[in-house]
Amino acid sequence: MAVVSNRQVLISWTGDVEYTQEFDAAVNNAGPGDNHLLNLSSGANTITVPTGTKAVTIIPPTGNTVVMTLKGIAGDTGIALQLTDPSSIALTSTTFVLNAASALTGLRLIYS
Repeated sequence: MAVVSNRQVLISWTGDVEYTQEFDAAVNNAGPGDNHLLNLSSGANTITVPTGTKAVTIIPPTGNTVVMTLKGIAGDTGIALQLTDPSSIALTSTTFVLNAASALTGLRLIYS
């Protein structure tokens, strides 16, 4: 099943500085339409990307305290993700690794 997927990032500041900008990704006319709720084990967790995916949005559970590191492969240094904010990342690979400092329950991955 393919779906049309539109993804965008919106940045909006208010207060002492007023600013709004929206960044649109290319429309994915063959998106997977997948929304997964996962539990990660402690250590490296290899994630297989559904066919047709151009991006993934990683949404940690509310109040998360488990450090997650996004990696291309298990041996990479990677980059630590923010504990509670979502991260939307464009992809060209078929797998990626989420390294969890300890077991993590309720991580949501939305593929677009």
